[in-house]
Amino acid sequence: MLLNSKIVNKGWKMHPFSLLSVSGSMVTDKDLLKKNGLVIAFICNHCPYVKDIIGRMVNDFNELEELGVGTVAIMPNDADNYPEDSYENMIKFSEKFNFSFHYLYDQNQEIAKKYNAVCTPDFYCFDKNKKLFYRGRLDNLRYQSKNEISRKKELVNSFKKKIKGNILEEVQYSSMGCSIKWKKNI
Repeated sequence: MLLNSKIVNKGWKMHPFSLLSVSGSMVTDKDLLKKNGLVIAFICNHCPYVKDIIGRMVNDFNELEELGVGTVAIMPNDADNYPEDSYENMIKFSEKFNFSFHYLYDQNQEIAKKYNAVCTPDFYCFDKNKKLFYRGRLDNLRYQSKNEISRKKELVNSFKKKIKGNILEEVQYSSMGCSIKWKKNI
């Protein structure tokens, strides 16, 4: 089901987490936060909206890393009912798209709930003090748009503005994607 992410109040603090990475190690928010902040993306392997943006997301995350911003993706879906999102398939997905960042498994969905994540992809940008300043879409391109010339890198540009002068984006557009596949009875 197609959903838009919720626009939330800026300034709330990052929730701590410790999750299993596709590298096989446990990774925490403290491991990921860099001098200019951290971007957290809730994604999955099967969603066509994620598949549509994943190449651009990987490139943008590489650019953010060069700017001193930590990057991470978290997979929150119920892999029992959506086997394409299993841990083993997360490893394959991260290799296929050459992730240079950790891809974490939120197996009990606790972190997605703490962040009020609703769809994949869903992006959260935190400054160096772990305060949320951007929750929105990756860029202005619509699903299956191939018009790279008109692309505005909204997430990257928000970080650049934040780094240069603590300027917050007045207008933020919600991300759009597949609903998170919640486990029953949680």
